[in-house]
Amino acid sequence: MAHELEIMENGEASMAYVGKTPWHGLGKRVPADVSTQQMLVAAGLDWTVEKKPLFFQTDTGPVLTKSRALVRSTDNKVLTVISEQWNPVQNIEAFEFFNDFVSAGDMEMHTAGSLRDGKMVWAMAQLKDSFELFGGDKVEGFLLFSNPHEFGRSIDIRFTPVRVVCNNTMTMALNENAQHAVKINHRSHFNGDQVKMVLGVAGDRLAAYKEQAQFLGKKKYSKETIVEYFNRVFPSMSKDEVKLAKTSFPISRHAEEALATVHTQPGANFAEGTWWQAFNAVTYMTDHKLGRSRDSRLTSAWYGLNRAKKEKALDLAVKYAEMA
Repeated sequence: MAHELEIMENGEASMAYVGKTPWHGLGKRVPADVSTQQMLVAAGLDWTVEKKPLFFQTDTGPVLTKSRALVRSTDNKVLTVISEQWNPVQNIEAFEFFNDFVSAGDMEMHTAGSLRDGKMVWAMAQLKDSFELFGGDKVEGFLLFSNPHEFGRSIDIRFTPVRVVCNNTMTMALNENAQHAVKINHRSHFNGDQVKMVLGVAGDRLAAYKEQAQFLGKKKYSKETIVEYFNRVFPSMSKDEVKLAKTSFPISRHAEEALATVHTQPGANFAEGTWWQAFNAVTYMTDHKLGRSRDSRLTSAWYGLNRAKKEKALDLAVKYAEMA
């Protein structure tokens, strides 16, 4: 099976983790008190990138272009082609972003690695804060730093809750005055202190998410509204996919799978019949069911269509709950 995780020349995956072995058993386990620098090295990410001039060949010789190649130091691999104004962020800068949090005891490094042959590097730290809902439904908080070495992709730093009972990576939806994510394009120079100021206190963000989850767990869905909800989250791709659900409402194939998952997903016993249960059926589908493989689902859950799908699902769940 092909993996999104980068496999290094020594045959090991470019990934390090604390605790349980993730996904497909690849990567290097490190102790819980690992430093940011130790995590960087353990994950095989102690390399740099450099902008190199690009030429094209003519009959009279090479001609310099305005484009640049972003080249990795360890193997001279061209990761992407960029403009002169594109400012790379080195992996060490991404990891040093966590230093203050880790040294203060507010976070611990959790996972780090490289996807798509070095084009996407991530580091994730676990917050010391967590909360429980509905008699045992535990949610832990993480801070994810995504550092792309690829033209057209922005640096992305965001708080990411994880539902422990099923290891669902969830999304957050806060108002504009309480941002849970910062995106920085590579035409700007990365300023870690400014990002920390915008994100604010991690515990405050998780507390705001707890309030949102509690609200969803108090509001009941009906047979009609949950079918409509799943159809909006998982719209049909063609007329052939649409059929009648057991409730006699038209439903797409993935929406029907989600409907069946509501009462069978891990943690289905928490806040049964509510929009919290319905929303978590979506996160379980995107993280554990959709896609070709576990690591392709991970990539999509963090960076692709499934992340956008979860953001839409949470927004819709809140709107339906407000009408309930």
